[in-house]
Parts: sequence; structure tokens; C-alpha cells
Amino acid sequence: MEKKLRLRVLPFSLTLIVIALDQLSKLIVSQTVRPWSVGFELFGDFFRIVRVYNPGIAFSIGGSWSHDVRGLLFGLVPLAVIAIVVVVYFKTNELSNFQRWCVAGIIGGGLGNLLDRFFRPEGVLDFLDVKFFGLFGMERWPTFNVADSSVVICGILLVVSLILSVKNEKDEGK
Repeated sequence: MEKKLRLRVLPFSLTLIVIALDQLSKLIVSQTVRPWSVGFELFGDFFRIVRVYNPGIAFSIGGSWSHDVRGLLFGLVPLAVIAIVVVVYFKTNELSNFQRWCVAGIIGGGLGNLLDRFFRPEGVLDFLDVKFFGLFGMERWPTFNVADSSVVICGILLVVSLILSVKNEKDEGK
């Protein structure tokens, strides 16, 4: 395999790792914690492992919509977006190696949750629950999972990296 292609394919190892960790953690939670209950607490109720399902998207948006609408909007549309991102990922030369790893982490998280959307009728299994101390009017942060964490962390890193890249280009142009 040519070196350029190898460097573009290698970050997808992170995609596979994220999917595996996400699905493995969800399997463990689904086998050890009863639905809609707390299975484990740490530091009082600061951090909990719970078992809840989100039929919607982030922050349960759209959870009450019909199954068909949710399937289309939260299943097929994200799948199409991921496919477009993968095509752009391979066609562009504008991304740094670091940015490619970030994109791969985002894709892994997206696919991890899509597996739930397609194969868990209840919705996406969320289990990480953290106390938020009333900030932004929330006593607890919305429950999340490994896939969500990967999307958020890699997304933040990608945005910061892109901002720094633009800033560096402007500085070099002076």
C-alpha cells in the first residue's frame, strides 16, 4: 500500500477502537445494570453508572417523534453524513495527520451510536451520569456513553486544530 494511502487509512484504527469500546461497554452495562436504574456510584452521587435509553439525539431531542421519523432523521441522515465525510476525508489534502485522527474518532463515535439506533429498539444506550451542580440549570449533565465522549472530545480537538491552522496560515502570510 502506498505511504500516502496508508497514512490516511491508519486513523481508522481509532474508529474501530472507539466502536469496539463503545459496544463492549454497552454490552457490560446492559448485562449488569437493570434498565432505568443506578448500577454504581462514586463519590456519593457525583459519578454514576446508570442504564437509560435515548430514542432521540443529543439531550433527547426528538425522542417523542414517531419511530419512522426518528429512523430517517437519526439513522439514515447521519449515515449519509458519515459517508460524505469519509469521501471528503480521502479526497482532501487539507487535513493534517492529527486532524485525520480527530475525524476518525468522530466517525467511530457516530457509528457506535448508529449501531444502537439500528439494533436497539429502545434507542441509544447511555450510562455515564455526572453531577453538574446546577450549572446551566441542570443538576446532572445529560447521560452519555463512550461514543458520545469520542465525538465531543475529537470534535473539540478538531475545531481547535482547525482554528490554530488558520491562525498559523494568517501569521505566515504577514
